[in-house]
Amino acid sequence: MKIDTIKTLGDLKKAGYQTKPIKDELRDNLITKIKSRETTFEGVHGYENTVIPELERAILSRHNINLLGLRGQAKTRLARLMLNLLDEYIPYVEGSEINDDPFQPISRFATELITKKGNETPIAWLHRSERFAEKLATPDVTVADIIGDVDPIKAANLKLSYADDRVIHYGMIPRANRCIFVINELPDLQARIQVALFNILQEGDIQIRGFKLRLPLDVQFIFTANPEDYTNRGSIVTPLKDRIGSQILTHYPVDIETARLITNQEAKLVERQKENIIVPDLARDLLEQIVFEARESEFIDAKSGVSARLSITALENLLSTAERRSLKAGDDQTMLRLSDFVGVIPSITGKVELVYEGEQEGAAVVAFNLIGEAVKSLFPEFFPTIEKLKKEEDETPYDDIISWFFNQQDGFEILDDLRDKEYKALLDAISPLDDLLGQYQPNLKKEESYFVKEFVLWALVEFKQLSKYRFTEGIQFKDPYGSFISGI
Repeated sequence: MKIDTIKTLGDLKKAGYQTKPIKDELRDNLITKIKSRETTFEGVHGYENTVIPELERAILSRHNINLLGLRGQAKTRLARLMLNLLDEYIPYVEGSEINDDPFQPISRFATELITKKGNETPIAWLHRSERFAEKLATPDVTVADIIGDVDPIKAANLKLSYADDRVIHYGMIPRANRCIFVINELPDLQARIQVALFNILQEGDIQIRGFKLRLPLDVQFIFTANPEDYTNRGSIVTPLKDRIGSQILTHYPVDIETARLITNQEAKLVERQKENIIVPDLARDLLEQIVFEARESEFIDAKSGVSARLSITALENLLSTAERRSLKAGDDQTMLRLSDFVGVIPSITGKVELVYEGEQEGAAVVAFNLIGEAVKSLFPEFFPTIEKLKKEEDETPYDDIISWFFNQQDGFEILDDLRDKEYKALLDAISPLDDLLGQYQPNLKKEESYFVKEFVLWALVEFKQLSKYRFTEGIQFKDPYGSFISGI
């Protein structure tokens, strides 16, 4: 249908256009996508077998939907992507504040205009990108904000009585007629405001003040809520929950591969960082593992959640750390180092809620320890397990490395701002590391081997074979027993 040729109600009738409620519109377009095997929610990963099937069933059932989950679980993203299930354009009565359907007008303005002009009533077209309205629920939201109220200025300008419905100023929900309307963090909405939504969800109409006026609105509601809100800040009143057709539980990625996919998709990196900084696969896995460790940490409040935004901003910070180092050193290109992970600490401290024990430790200490825990968790996937308790005569693949450090009485320091050449020479000096990598990671690229060498040193610290000390300019590794003996 060529919408540029349809400018009046008469043109619309000749074209045989038929309007449908927004929930039917979403349903019909979803059916078309499913039949043609199209991806319905592009760019959302990890929900293919959980959230998305439930969301599709809710749309097919023509339900209003509540997405319930912790922060950073793509709830708002899912709501925005529902726009793709709408028709590209829909017609409305030109000049209408509430997107009146030309065939079923509900406002006084549209009704009178159609009565007056008939088939000559001007028609405008609304693109699906304009059919999305969003409101963050905060305690200061009023009924007037979301539903409407009497506008004294309009009454004065039009010289109308307050009893005339033309003095009404429509709120956000009436203006979102025939649109998707999202209320984020629903429990934060005051109970009396939630009560005002009852009629809209049940009968589809609104009442403003004492007017007899009723507007049978056509809105697809999407609510989002965080389970923590139910105890900390508020709750969803029971009658409102009863009127929401489907409540869908969201979740965090369950594996590193999915988490990496999300991080790589969402991280905002500049071309210079992509081209000039070599990032080993192990580094990307380690970054995601830090987030998994944070979600399991006894120092972090699990009920508050650890957002997927943590790994996204951490990747941005990580590459910026390497970029800054290379700029200071004058290197055109650099390889990411494990010691660069110290640069992600600000990304962690601002995105986790600590329990009492965590507060005692300090946010920066907890964040630094998470890096070590991530190293410890991934290490057995690449090298033999380091046993905490073993007989003295038992040999391990790490004995030569530990002996090397035993003989370094002054310790071994990796400074943050070392040039690549100096950094590589420093790690190459630990010859037992080459033997270990040659035996257990023989196919490793030369450039990536330096990250893995440092990875081994961090792991030996986590398994109590070496000690590590973070100071202002870098990190020092020592043999704990060697330093003890030298002290004696």
